[in-house]
Formats: sequence, structure tokens, C-alpha cells
Amino acid sequence: MQPHRHAAADIVAGPSAAAHDHHDHDHGLAHDLAVLLQRRRALGVLAGLAGIGGLTLIGCGGGGTDAGTSAAGSSSSSGSSGSGSTGSGSSAGCSVIPEETAGPYPGDGSNSNGSGIANALALSGIVRADIRGSIGTASGVAGGVPLTLTLKLVNTASSCADLSGYALYLWHCDREGRYSLYSASIVNENYLRGVQSTGSDGTVTFTTIFPGCYDGRMPHLHFEVYKSASAATSYANKVKTSQIAFPTDVCTTVYTTASGYGASLTNFNRISFATDNVFSDGYSTQLATLTGSVSAGYAATLTVGIAA
Repeated sequence: MQPHRHAAADIVAGPSAAAHDHHDHDHGLAHDLAVLLQRRRALGVLAGLAGIGGLTLIGCGGGGTDAGTSAAGSSSSSGSSGSGSTGSGSSAGCSVIPEETAGPYPGDGSNSNGSGIANALALSGIVRADIRGSIGTASGVAGGVPLTLTLKLVNTASSCADLSGYALYLWHCDREGRYSLYSASIVNENYLRGVQSTGSDGTVTFTTIFPGCYDGRMPHLHFEVYKSASAATSYANKVKTSQIAFPTDVCTTVYTTASGYGASLTNFNRISFATDNVFSDGYSTQLATLTGSVSAGYAATLTVGIAA
């Protein structure tokens, strides 16, 4: 059975809280936090039962591991503290990546940015590999350390078989912690958003930047999975929503040495995987493997398992 996670919506304070337009996703942050609290209370009760009846609990709480569901039906036991420069997307076989909130700023047609429905998926040119620049009538370009992200989509219900022809919509904040289409200073931009279709090997590759760290969240990327590029026009068609985490040592290196990430370092020093409202109940299947450097740029990889 796939783990079900009621993660709280992204906390949007950022380097400058005034730079963000506050638009709740689904029922809003307060609702999501309440659901998360109820979930963890319930897990506490189950933990008590475990001591009495031998019930095994895996991947809950702030321990920084995520059990996932392996293709063989057994729980993955690998976890990661995020302290190294490599992460494991699975242990034995492949694991279902947890369902996560799309947050307040998905730009997938599910909410408004104040001027109307925000839907980057409807933009001409949104299917693209390089998402650093805006498209259409917008012309902004997101500055930052180059990041090449390769995601491999596999079917956990079919021996980790590659899933070709699916579409992944990726979006994330810029190095200042702002989201295009929503944050006041870049509401007219649409950069750091794009769609790619998986090839015969199940992979997609995006060229982007290393994300900033805004107040209250660990650095992360968002993505949605669709069965095809033609279906990737509205959130109503998505089959999976999740987030990607980054090793803490790489984050520290980028934020202490790269230009433009000064506010990110301050925010990063106030957060951890244990206190993050999305990753605190586990992130091992969401932790990307990174190689590279600030001067040369980074390459990130992650296997994304879904039960197709």
C-alpha cells in the first residue's frame, strides 16, 4: 500500500514576506497544518500500540526517513539525514514517492494569483527543457547556480519498468525564494516552470538553477506527473504531486559561496529536515543525488516511482 501523506502547505515567508502574494492552496495553510497535526497525533497513538501489540511503524515523525513502498511490496528501510552529497531515491528495487502538497504557488490552474487563474500549463512554449527564462510576453531570466535535473519515472507496480510518454511539470522558487506568477516583484514572469515528456528510458531532463531557501521550508522543487503531454494542461489531470529535496552539505556550499543566495543562508540556518513541515515525516525517496560545484554547476538525479 502506498504511504499517504497529508503534508502541510509550503510556509511562505521567504527572504521578504512582503514579496509574496498569499494564496492558499486547496483549503489553505491552516487547514493543512491542522491535518498534519492530526496525522502525527494518530501516528503517536499507533506507536503506543506498537509497543503493546508488536505493530511496526516506519517512516513517521521527524526522524528523517521515508519507508516508501518497494516494487516487491516490502518497505524500504533506507533513510538519509541529508548530510551527504548523495541521496538514495530507493533501496531495494524502486519505491513509490510520497504524495505531497503542490503548495500555494503551483501555477497549474488550481488557484489564482490575484489577477485571475494562474496556469502556466496553458502557456505556449511551456513544454521545454531549459526553464530559466520566461516565455510569451515575459522576458525575465532567473539568475543562479546552474542545475541540470534528470528524473527517471518508473512503475512500482511493474518491476520498476520505465514509464515512457508521461509528462512531468516542474516548478520552484528562484534564488531569492520567490515564485514566478505569484510573488509581487515577479508576478508577470513565468520562469522556473516547464513540462517535459519522458523518453523511452523513462527520463526527463531540465536545465534550471539551484533553488533558494525561503523562511520556513527546506530547499525543494515541486513536480506533478501526467499520463501524457496532452493531459498536462490542468491540475485536474495529474496523477501524482511530490517534491524533491537536496543534501544539506550542497545547500550550505551554494548558499555560503554563490552570488545572490545570501538570504537563503540565513533562512537555511533556521530550518532542518526534522522541522520542515513537508519532509519531517520522511524524505529518503525524495532526496536527489548531486554532483558538481558552484563554479561548474550541479547535476541532480532522482528516480521517481509511481504505481501506474
